[in-house]
Amino acid sequence: MPKLALTAALVSTTQCPPNRKRLDLFDTVTKGLVLEVRQSGSKTYYLRYQSSRGKTRQIKLADSRDVSLSQARRLADKARNRIAMGEDPLEDKELLRNVPTFACFVDTQYLPYVKTYKRSWETDVCLLKNHLLPRFANHYLDAITRQDIQRLIQDRRSSGAAAESANRLLIMMRYIFNLAIRWEIPGVKSNPCAGVPLLEVNNKKERFLSFEETHRLYQAVCVSENQMLKHIVPMLILTGARKREVLDARWEDFDLTRRMWRIPMSKSGKARFVPLSDGALAVLSAVPRLVNSEYVFANPNTKLPYISIYCSWNTARVSAGLKDVRIHDLRHSFASLLINSGRTLYEVQHILGHTQVKTTQRYAHLTQDTLLDAANAATRAIGGVLFASVPNLQIENLSKPL
Repeated sequence: MPKLALTAALVSTTQCPPNRKRLDLFDTVTKGLVLEVRQSGSKTYYLRYQSSRGKTRQIKLADSRDVSLSQARRLADKARNRIAMGEDPLEDKELLRNVPTFACFVDTQYLPYVKTYKRSWETDVCLLKNHLLPRFANHYLDAITRQDIQRLIQDRRSSGAAAESANRLLIMMRYIFNLAIRWEIPGVKSNPCAGVPLLEVNNKKERFLSFEETHRLYQAVCVSENQMLKHIVPMLILTGARKREVLDARWEDFDLTRRMWRIPMSKSGKARFVPLSDGALAVLSAVPRLVNSEYVFANPNTKLPYISIYCSWNTARVSAGLKDVRIHDLRHSFASLLINSGRTLYEVQHILGHTQVKTTQRYAHLTQDTLLDAANAATRAIGGVLFASVPNLQIENLSKPL
């Protein structure tokens, strides 16, 4: 291990002895600088140093053909400074080697995890396959930037997709990186989606059935060829449950004594409980029990839950003159009925199984009669004092609810 003061001439002329694979020259001017001369003629600058654990390590600085001796010495000084500040260049390189690509992380960690609890994981697979993997598959997680995310959203919008469609991609990417941070994936220190706002969505459709429309719809489902539809639709209206929750309901899920319906798997992935009103109990009492079937609203032919009731539902709503009403609007209407009956958002939130009250607020539709009655509350409170000088004003008529 020759130790000497390296010079430019020495670097250019030194050759590796024929009986050796390489020759290491240790510079006495710059601490830790080593010139490695190989039998092939290649010459490389290295820095040899002691790690924080006292181990001797060596990192490559540069090829002698790419930098001069003075430049190599400056590189060595900078590397030693980083080491003195507590950094370890080799550990940094090892960390970089362990950073997974987006495709690798999704395949080996993200999808296996969401499949354990997320009922809609197949939707995730679709979004990944069609939009995210084609763009980010070979990108290392630590190389995906906020600008990349913003371009993703912009490109999705410019392709003609709705704002809600672009938001789904942003929400998924945000969740993927949050998991990577939570699981301490090497190299992932921040979420590139942070600070990228969701696009404003103005296409929320609000449709609530009136009393008269509900009556027409019920008459239509009662004459449907699907004999179970006259039970399914009232159950949806009277419980506010989701379509799939009703179609998959089992008799064992209902506690008629306690008037409680346990839905084993809700949209949130957790069980929830729905109180059974007098109307809901009446619906259950009218449903014929199919022999050898555990399902309440089963298809009489298969004894299994309906895969779809769209055809019979569509026929009924069209015949009732309610072509614009969706099945999910029955859930909206249930929430609206509760709100207009004076129930609180907190109560409606728990009956519908919402995790956030802001979701319930979307359904909190107040009828014109309810709003007018609320506005007249001020007049009723003031009474005749303010309007004593107004002739023929019948304040007492305003004291009655509409």
